[in-house]
Amino acid sequence: MLRPSKHSNPDRTVVNVALLLLKRLKERRLCDYGSLLAYARRSVPGGDVLFLPSLNFLFLMGLVEYHSKTDSFEYVGKHETV
Repeated sequence: MLRPSKHSNPDRTVVNVALLLLKRLKERRLCDYGSLLAYARRSVPGGDVLFLPSLNFLFLMGLVEYHSKTDSFEYVGKHETV
């Protein structure tokens, strides 16, 4: 579930891990699965558990694409205009 409860730690939610992964993908544009998983593990305690739900959330939002040939994710979200 994406709805946090009063007992949820804000740093250990799907939305937070999705935000961290999105920032990483925006910086690098393309990341392989292993490096993204390692980044989630380093960034958040329990990040390995929240990793797949966070990627699914980003995929459903249309912000990332998966490339099976290279086993990597690419940021395809809209660019911000100032």
